[in-house]
Amino acid sequence: MASDFVVSVKGLSKTYATGFSALKNVDLDIRRGEIFALLGPNGAGKTTLISVICGIVNASAGSVTAGGFDIVRDYRRTRTMIGLVPQELTTDTFETVWATVSLSRGLFGKAPHPARIEEILKTLSLWDKKDTMIRRLSGGMKRRVMIAKALSHDPEVLFLDEPTAGVDVALRRDMWNMVRELRRGGVTVILTTHYIEEAQEMADRIGVINKGEIILVEDKATLMRKLGKKELTLSLSVKLDAMPASLEDPRLSLAADGLSLVYTFDTRAEHTGIAEIIRKIGDLGIDFKDLQTKESSLEDIFVNLVGAHQR
Repeated sequence: MASDFVVSVKGLSKTYATGFSALKNVDLDIRRGEIFALLGPNGAGKTTLISVICGIVNASAGSVTAGGFDIVRDYRRTRTMIGLVPQELTTDTFETVWATVSLSRGLFGKAPHPARIEEILKTLSLWDKKDTMIRRLSGGMKRRVMIAKALSHDPEVLFLDEPTAGVDVALRRDMWNMVRELRRGGVTVILTTHYIEEAQEMADRIGVINKGEIILVEDKATLMRKLGKKELTLSLSVKLDAMPASLEDPRLSLAADGLSLVYTFDTRAEHTGIAEIIRKIGDLGIDFKDLQTKESSLEDIFVNLVGAHQR
């Protein structure tokens, strides 16, 4: 029976000749047919991890399988299963879009298939540019060509390393839609991103990597539920110079301007404590003119996780 995991990483480490340890004993399983987002600050090890899985960088220790095959022992077989869109734009600038995408298919030992190339180019809104030389394309279109090249040999797994870096908001949205279409077509998509909203919008699961270590892997909805907090902000009618002693609570803080009280609570808790806080405020004769609640975003969760790991 086929495994539910299309990529499995076990005990993976990478130490460079300089002594820098880019990956430290990483374990990671990617489910077949999911969109997996790998988040992490610059230098966290995201690109190194992808490069090892794709066979570009050799690991110092550990193993990786793709489709159940070892990426070192069964290199040719696993490499044809994987497509990679690197962070840097590298294309044959004097080739046409059609020629460079067709060539990529051939490099993986696949027979020519003009109808398939046409389908890919149309999916990526590149069909009207098929006879255009790469050097004449915009940065966003060049990135689409990189994706077309990665898809040309029909991989089961597609790695996107910072796919929307440097592209405008409209194109980013187009690419998000394209990734969803790929997933619907059965392709497993793993993306690294600096854009937290990208992961929140698209991913089924999220992994966080920092200093070469995976510090969390979780279903997105579960992560938001586990670590997401809500804030209740009470806008005060009169400025407070200091927090009254009877209101001292680790979950309650006074804004720097003294014009609002912020109460952080867990939505899953049996008792949020909101009613008690509001009663205490009323007993002190403190009037508030407005109250608002805000739920933690994935960005808040990410910053807190990485901050905790660095301490």
